[in-house]
Amino acid sequence: MRTSGILLPIFSLPGEYGIGGFSKEAYEFVDFLEKAGQSYWQILPVGPTSYGDSPYQSFSTFAGNPYFISLDTLVKERLLTKEECRKARLTGDRKVNYGLQYRRRYPLLRKAYERFLEKGLSDSKEYKAFVKANAYWLTDYTLFMAIKDANGGVSFQQWPGELRMREAKALKEFSKSHEKEIGFYKFLQFKFYEQWNALKEYANKKGIGIIGDIPIYVAEDSSDVWANPELFQLNKNRKPTRIAGCPPDGFSEDGQRWGNPLYNWPYHKKTGYAWWILRIKQCVRLYDVVRIDHFRGFDEFYSIPASEETARNGAWKKGPGMSLFKAVKAEIPELNIIAEDLGYITDSVRKLVKDTGFPNMKVLEFAFDGRDLKDGPASLNDYLPFRYEHNCVVYTGTHDNETLVGWLSNISDAEKKEAAAYVGLKNPSDKQLAKALLRQAVASVADYCVIPMQDYLGLDNKARINMPSTLGENWQWRMDQKALTKDLAKEIRELTSIYGRLPVKPEKAKGKSTGKKS
Repeated sequence: MRTSGILLPIFSLPGEYGIGGFSKEAYEFVDFLEKAGQSYWQILPVGPTSYGDSPYQSFSTFAGNPYFISLDTLVKERLLTKEECRKARLTGDRKVNYGLQYRRRYPLLRKAYERFLEKGLSDSKEYKAFVKANAYWLTDYTLFMAIKDANGGVSFQQWPGELRMREAKALKEFSKSHEKEIGFYKFLQFKFYEQWNALKEYANKKGIGIIGDIPIYVAEDSSDVWANPELFQLNKNRKPTRIAGCPPDGFSEDGQRWGNPLYNWPYHKKTGYAWWILRIKQCVRLYDVVRIDHFRGFDEFYSIPASEETARNGAWKKGPGMSLFKAVKAEIPELNIIAEDLGYITDSVRKLVKDTGFPNMKVLEFAFDGRDLKDGPASLNDYLPFRYEHNCVVYTGTHDNETLVGWLSNISDAEKKEAAAYVGLKNPSDKQLAKALLRQAVASVADYCVIPMQDYLGLDNKARINMPSTLGENWQWRMDQKALTKDLAKEIRELTSIYGRLPVKPEKAKGKSTGKKS
């Protein structure tokens, strides 16, 4: 079935408190998607962000980002007042200011927690059920965050030895003396999941599925690494010995040194991939479809000595391959995954993607970008629309790419000429060519088509989400409050309809109901 959706990070939603979240604007975006004839809303990872503000570097692969909790909902629940929210002065820039959010939002959330306790809500059935059901990750995560706070926010690698190495007596004493602080972080997760589940239910009732996104790796400074050191390539002091990244290419002379600790795959296999199964099960509860970032790492992963300052001296190592996905599929038969297989792709990666049956990704910008080409665009057959197979997801670009208009303003005249020739235009403006390329994506044979919101809005690189291998000025773009017009919804719906991507409504059963249960 042909479908389409829009990529928009939650933090990019408009709203009055400085960052997008689970507020009325999120529900309004769902309404817009329905009017525009879309089937999916794709988001970025929703974990609590750490240093660098990247959703791909989180304190936990299971926890949710407290910044997304709707303050207005807390006001309705009488855990905050509107005046308290106003005085926090969380508004300001059109861009997300993460430092300001950290300094001003957490005091508000702590006030909400105090009232939560005063009202006796920590004894409610709902709260207790949540804590019990999620204990397998929540206990370690909340303890991790409380210890982090007690140590000035530094990485767990800099904590006192007995806490860093998880000595039982030290953890027990800390838990007893910091019970309220640990409870605060449990409260945040309870509210995150409560609000997210309500939003997802609303979207699903409107016929909108959620495409979630998970990084293949976890951050070094995370509860995952701290609580489960055996899962990673660490030394006896629990420092990474080998880290993740990707080799030098046409986009980066030094390659990319991501810094994430690599997995101890033999150990994972020995456990039947138990941790991965837990992780994917969590994602299936959160999302309707899961996009796994850097999927090629399951076939081969780039291993860099942790002592190296660049990625130049890394080496490719064999990953778990199909054995992982056989184990996951055995536990989770109804699994909807998108394989992010971008970058340098080998025959073995192609085979793994094919063997899993997961749709892979096609990025239209890559079909005409000559920085990584030797023989011109024709050598990138996989990214030219006429080369697509049905079982794939086409994007104009992703969160890591320039916007279409921004990209066209930066490529060479020869590359732009190739793109214009492909869509049959002569001397188009960048915006005209961007629209024509977007149409090519929607028109393609790909079963799934996902377009970043910025490209439907015709925005330049001021609206870019992320520039890989850079720190600062990323993950900040927010959509204008007035961007979602009726005319835009109509335009997107018409394009979606022309190319057969409108949602198919289920037929109503014929005949009268007997009123009896079968």
